[in-house]
This record gives sequence, C-alpha cells and structure tokens, in this order.
Amino acid sequence: MIRPVTTIIKSVKAVLPVSLAIAIENKTTQAIAKVSAVVPIHMQVKAAHGVQRFKNRILKQVQFPEFIETPIPDVSTLALAEIDLSNPFLFRQQRWQSYFKRLRDEDPVHYQANSPFGAFWSIMRYEDIVFVDKNHQLFSSEPIILLGRQPDGLKAEMFIAMDPPKHDIQRQAVQGAVAPKNLKEMQALIRTRTQEVLDDLPTGVAFDWVEQVSIELTARMLATLLDFPYAQRRQLVYWSDLAAGSPETTGGAMDMDETFVAVADMAKQFAALWHDKAARTAAGEAMGFDLISLLQSNDSTKDLVKRPMEFIGNLALLIVGGNDTTRNSMTGGVLALHDFPAQFVKLKNNPDLIPNMVSEIIRWQTPLAYMRRVATQDVELNGKIIKKGDKVVMWYASGNRDERAIDQPDEFIIDRKNARNHLSFGFGIHRCMGNRLAEMQLQILWEELLQRFEHIEVVSQPEIVQSNFVRGYSKMMVKLTAKT
Repeated sequence: MIRPVTTIIKSVKAVLPVSLAIAIENKTTQAIAKVSAVVPIHMQVKAAHGVQRFKNRILKQVQFPEFIETPIPDVSTLALAEIDLSNPFLFRQQRWQSYFKRLRDEDPVHYQANSPFGAFWSIMRYEDIVFVDKNHQLFSSEPIILLGRQPDGLKAEMFIAMDPPKHDIQRQAVQGAVAPKNLKEMQALIRTRTQEVLDDLPTGVAFDWVEQVSIELTARMLATLLDFPYAQRRQLVYWSDLAAGSPETTGGAMDMDETFVAVADMAKQFAALWHDKAARTAAGEAMGFDLISLLQSNDSTKDLVKRPMEFIGNLALLIVGGNDTTRNSMTGGVLALHDFPAQFVKLKNNPDLIPNMVSEIIRWQTPLAYMRRVATQDVELNGKIIKKGDKVVMWYASGNRDERAIDQPDEFIIDRKNARNHLSFGFGIHRCMGNRLAEMQLQILWEELLQRFEHIEVVSQPEIVQSNFVRGYSKMMVKLTAKT
C-alpha cells in the first residue's frame, strides 16, 4: 500500500547499473513488507490518499478524465475501427445488443486501438470466449481482470487476478465456504432471511425493488458469509459498489476521494474483525466456517492481514463476487418475466421450472459483462494475430447472445434446454467459485415469491448503472399483487 518510496526507486533505477538497481529494488521490497506488517492497513490507505491528493493538487497530475454521457450513435453509422465497447453508457442506453451483434457478425476478434482505457481486443463469440477463458497459459489474468487500471495508491491484489500457482493456493483457502455440505447448511438460513424480506414488502403500491429486495437480500447473505456485524451489512454493498465503480477501471462514476475514505474504513473494520477472531480462536473458541475464519485457518493466508495489498484485494473480491451477480440477477429476473409475460404464466403453471429459469436469468442478465486477460505470447484467433502483452477482453454479455451457440438468444425462455451452458460464471481455473450459492439464492427467492404474489409489475423502466463492467440496476419500481 505504501507507494511513494517505490515511485522514487523507479526513477532512480533508470540511471543505475542493472545489478545495483535490482539490489535496491529487493531491499526496498523487504523494507516495505516490514513496514506494511506493523502499520495499520487503514493508516496506509490514508497515507496513500494523501500522496494522491498532493499529486493531483500540488503537482497538477492529470487525473483520469470524467465520463460525460452523450447519445451513443447507431452502430450502422460507424466504421468497424470506430466501434468502442468501453463506453460506460453502452448498457444504460440499450445500445449494447446492436453493437455486440455487429461485431459478432463482422469482426468477432475486434481490435480497438484508441479508447480511454488504452488499446484492447474484444472477443465476441461464444466459442472464442471459451477458448480464451480455458487457456490460462496463453492468457494471463494478471495484473487485473477489469478493462482499465486500478487507481494509483489502491493497487490491491486478489486471487482472481493471479495465475497459478498463487491463484490456486489462495482460492483453495476460501473454497470450502461454498462446498456442497456448507451450502446445504446455509439453505435454511437463506430461506428464513428471504421470507423476512418478502413478508415486509407492500402490495398494491409501487416501491423500489432494487433497494428493498435485491440490495437487502444480498447484504444479509454477505454479512453471513463474512461473519460481519449484521446491523452494518449495508456497508458491504456500499464498499462493493465503490470497488467496481472507479472511472479508471470500469468507467464508473465513483469519486476517488470518497473511494479512498471508504477503503480505509473497510480496511479498519475488517482488520479489527480479523484480530478479534484470531484472539477468540487463541482463547479456545472453535474456529468458524465463515470466509475470514477459513483464511485464518489456511497456512498460505493465515498472515494475510500482514500483506495489506492482498488483504484488501481479496476481501474486496469476495464482497464484489457475492454482491453483483446475485443482486443484479434478482432484479434482472423480475424485468425478464415482465418483458416476457408468457414465461411468467408458464412459471406459475409449473414452478418446477424454477431451477432451469435461474440459469436462464443469469444468462439473459449476464451481470458481469466481461473479464480481461493479457496474452502471454502471440496467439492466432479467428484469423487475427493477438500479440504478446495485448489486452484481451472476453465479452460474456456478447457470448451469451451468440446465435451460433444459443438458439433464439435474445429471447427469455425459462424451459430452455441446456440453460446452464452459459458464460456468466466463466470457464477454467477462474470459474466463479460461488456459482452454486448464487443459484441457490435465486432459486429460493423465486420459490418464496410464487407462494406470495400473483403478479409482479414493473411500473417504470429501470435505471441502469454507469459501467462497462457491471450490468446492473440502481432503481426499478415495481408493484406486487398478493395471492388470494
């Protein structure tokens, strides 16, 4: 987390002999590690924030440009080279389907030389995406799986953006939290909390589904998984939104000063939780099965709190992973059934279709639009040569609408055959480890909804978040009709 020293060292290295530069770098790394292990993480974040404010205000360092929303042109009016999928308003303005389809048809491995996030390749077709995702030797996840870059001073590390063997070791440490045995034990708790939320909903009047259902249910589940103070559960959702919403990484609208303050608060609270758990365990209390306890019980991550970059990064990853997919699929499913009312009738006539419908919701919504990789060597794909070091973006949202792999992909069909063969959870070593938990949450939600409500009406078009990464909703007004 401590960056000023490393910045100075980089400048000095350029004029030193290689051997001496390497020696200095090694000593610096050791020194930073020692300091990081004893200085509270939240204080390191505050120090990094101070450095960035100094650079921005005193040194007049150029900040990432603010995104201003303007009407996105019809894709048919553009040359292929002008098509830029990084625009964070593409989803909000409902232009994404036409843009994606044109590239799937005409340029499925598309090179964008000039974007606010630098040059990148877009992989548009289902089969090509699977190829990239499964071949981690050819396409690295490091240093980040988002299109842009992490903000200066907040370059956290997380296992989803690591390659083997480090990825495998850190993922294994928390994998047990979503093992089948634990999912079975969580099922009753998820159902109880879902029932509590739904029983408090009004009928016959419009309310915000995102706020009262999607966010609330997600916050409750996240608090359970992390053993986080239940009364403060909404903070987890707030931190998730900030982590996935910076302009530099996803084109989001989050203010960087606000982000630094929030990250410092997150680091302070999670460090306190970590130390409290460690103290209770040392005093003889049985180890829990929440994500924090699992990290502490694994040899490779038991000292994670002493590695601030990884500590912050992995906790942010677990929060975002447990938030965006489930939360936005909860809203997207309601919208899908509203847009395809015949499917809602089919569902009410046959509730046994719920598990299959859940997979169809996750495909149709594709809550996270893409994952980024970096080519480790020159690779030929669909007639194009991707050079070593090039950024490669797998557009899951496009692959899930690829007519070559999925019949009637723009239709929402709750009894679709092979509905689970979607891209939303990824493939290969980075496949979403919480996929079964997300499916279970959605399944329980719809089981409980069908027991209580005859109709769910979307009364106005939903508000879409500003992002090229999260296909999410900030507001959606609905009206419920109770069963008689």
